[in-house]
Amino acid sequence: MKLVLASSSPRRLELLGRLGVKPDRIASPDIDETPLKAELPRDYVIRMAQEKAAAVAREDGEVLIAGDTIVAVGRRILGKAEDEAEQRQFMKLLGGRRHHTMSAVCVIAADGTARTKLSDSIIKFKRFQDSEIDTYIQSGEGQGKAGGYAIQGLAEAFVISISGSFSGIMGLPLYETRNLLISSGYPVD
Repeated sequence: MKLVLASSSPRRLELLGRLGVKPDRIASPDIDETPLKAELPRDYVIRMAQEKAAAVAREDGEVLIAGDTIVAVGRRILGKAEDEAEQRQFMKLLGGRRHHTMSAVCVIAADGTARTKLSDSIIKFKRFQDSEIDTYIQSGEGQGKAGGYAIQGLAEAFVISISGSFSGIMGLPLYETRNLLISSGYPVD
């Protein structure tokens, strides 16, 4: 049985490796990731994972996995920071408060059955000094990352508390992913 990873994220590939899983093929889905008007973060991230999965063609016998990760403050979705100004805005918003990181995973089994799971983690950062934000932005670590930060790097030192899945915050919740792969018939040790 072959596995397709519908993602260009090196983090998702690395995280799959932690399960002892190596995709046979990687395909980057090309979809419109614009949130719908008044779409809630939970609904948005699930829809994105499902649309990414549906956007990549599967061959006979292939299992496909796709995922999406967002950061949410209340009903506000913080996508990938496009530039330093947006990253600074995100960091100021996240400093000193709790926020959610949601990761959805969609697995399409070889028989075409799609299953989706959501991981919702709560993170609280310390209140940031402007100099800490400047230093973090200059590191380049948070560019192109949901919410403007990467939990597995320098930003981890700002975390007061986490409730939920660390791997989910990184971009692929391993517990949910493992269970989805097993339920789809894909062998996971």
